[in-house]
Amino acid sequence: MTSNKEERNRETFNLALDETKSTVKKTTDEAIKEIPQFTKAVNEYQQETIQATKDIADNFLESQKEVIHSMQSLWVPYIENVQNSYASYWVSPQRFTENYARAVSNITDITIVATRLANNYTFASMEAWKNSIQHARDNAKEFSRLNASVANTFENAARDNLRDFSREVETHSRRQ
Repeated sequence: MTSNKEERNRETFNLALDETKSTVKKTTDEAIKEIPQFTKAVNEYQQETIQATKDIADNFLESQKEVIHSMQSLWVPYIENVQNSYASYWVSPQRFTENYARAVSNITDITIVATRLANNYTFASMEAWKNSIQHARDNAKEFSRLNASVANTFENAARDNLRDFSREVETHSRRQ
């Protein structure tokens, strides 16, 4: 049997917890509404990163094309004369240009792969965070269940002790 005061205390606690629950719901609902913004931001970041990588590669390749063209038009006649006189096939301007173009192509490929790896790392981190949140949720639920179980155990033990004490007092009173 609970007294009127205990009932009011219980109602006050329940009201405070219900208000907290309502505040949590409102806060989480607001956070959920912001998800499209975050998703859009991540999507824009990825698109911007990919476009920037493409632009960097394109600009670099265009500049290298200009460098090679300038070098060829200026030095090729001289180098070919020297090459015909002294050098072998390996130092020909044509061969040098081909090797240089291959190196530039490899640098571009490496840049694109590095961007892809960075994006993969970002997604892996996001997946790990998602798993951590799920574990935290599961653990919090388990701790709440455990907390309620411990409280019920204490309540039952206190009730049993109070009942046993009341019987002892009653038995002691009868003896006197």
